[in-house]
Amino acid sequence: QRVAMLVGNMSLSEKIGQLNNGAPGIARLGLIEYDYWSEAAHGVAWAGKATVFPASIGMAAAFDPDLLYHAGAVIAREARAKHNDYVQRTGASGTFFGLDFFAPNINIFRDPRWGRGQETYGEDPFLSATLARAMITGMQWSVENTSFVGVVATAKHFAAYNLESNYADGGTDGQYRLRFDANVSRADFIQTYLPAFKAAIVQGGAKSVMCSYNAVNGYPMCGSPLLQAVLRADPRFDG
Repeated sequence: QRVAMLVGNMSLSEKIGQLNNGAPGIARLGLIEYDYWSEAAHGVAWAGKATVFPASIGMAAAFDPDLLYHAGAVIAREARAKHNDYVQRTGASGTFFGLDFFAPNINIFRDPRWGRGQETYGEDPFLSATLARAMITGMQWSVENTSFVGVVATAKHFAAYNLESNYADGGTDGQYRLRFDANVSRADFIQTYLPAFKAAIVQGGAKSVMCSYNAVNGYPMCGSPLLQAVLRADPRFDG
């Protein structure tokens, strides 16, 4: 009801302004300046001193969902402390000091040339799904609290994203991911690339999902029919 009231009282330009990660404050509605871009793959050290856990691929090597759950819960506590301190000092919520985090990275890692494999839980869809659920429930305090969320976890990047540049093929494009079109069969999409996201949403209750930089089968993922036909329909993501 509060969200509906706030949005209903925004002008068109104010609504457009809220679509950026750096959303301006709206004083008349009591909204402070807020940046949705915060990182927490294995801790919140982008916001200063914090507990730094092993890289995601290292934590995955423990094959221990409880470990990731507790790491996620610690991340949320430290993130809230940093957020509260920053807001009290500045009256705003700046980059890396928000309560929405672009983590965990649950893409499937099958080629070491990618360069971001250390952010993931590895090559196995079942393990990635299991650990995604654990980290997300930890970050969002889904077990400890039912009245409010610790921090918002963002499952990323939906979907079939594991290419950054074309350097490995002798190219010079460091942002080739923005132009790459992944050709993925229906079977491979369902069996390999979807399970972690389904677990993140259905079992983990992820409040946010980030679309991937690349295209899949001809459609840029951030405008793909798969967002509605798959993500919204089954596993019924409502974030």
